Amino acid sequence: MIQVSSLNFVHKVGKFGDHDKKSDNDLLKVSEINGLLIFQIAKYKNSSFDTSKIKLDGLSFPSSLNSTSNSKTRILWYGPDCWLVFSYNLDLIDKEKNQFNEIDFAITDISHSRTIIELEGSLVNEVLKKGCPLDINSLKVDNCVNSVYNGVTITIDIISDNPKKVRILGLRSFGESLYHSLTDSCLEFGYKAV
Repeated sequence: MIQVSSLNFVHKVGKFGDHDKKSDNDLLKVSEINGLLIFQIAKYKNSSFDTSKIKLDGLSFPSSLNSTSNSKTRILWYGPDCWLVFSYNLDLIDKEKNQFNEIDFAITDISHSRTIIELEGSLVNEVLKKGCPLDINSLKVDNCVNSVYNGVTITIDIISDNPKKVRILGLRSFGESLYHSLTDSCLEFGYKAV
């Protein structure tokens, strides 16, 4: 089966908003991240399993409000004893499944259910402040938080500071609304959809 992006007919490449007489380096960059394996790992409430003993693609499970990553995989803390795993290694969970027994963990493939929008540029925080009630300036690299953006539930994942790069995750069913809301907030600064 072919996976079709939720932004397949929405995300158009080009320059938009106040981009006249600005170099590409001064524009925000907006892109959709797709083609990832996404799954949720939840440890059952009654389990006493020590998750510090688990490594997934060489990565330990992050603590509260943090993430860990390597070149192919990123793990986000999603809530108490719950993590989201994003990987370009599409058979990762099949290779690593033996670490997770059914008594202690639930593993759910949610690859089809998320929209991931990446914002890059020096004004990313200003865009996020327009629709998110969090203190965006206090977030650092490898922090991740759940919040809302103009009424849409999101997860914010801080990828890097130089250049400033943030991934915003939302449910697929709200993907188009989230995309329009974020790009509308980018118009004032000018952005390049890539």
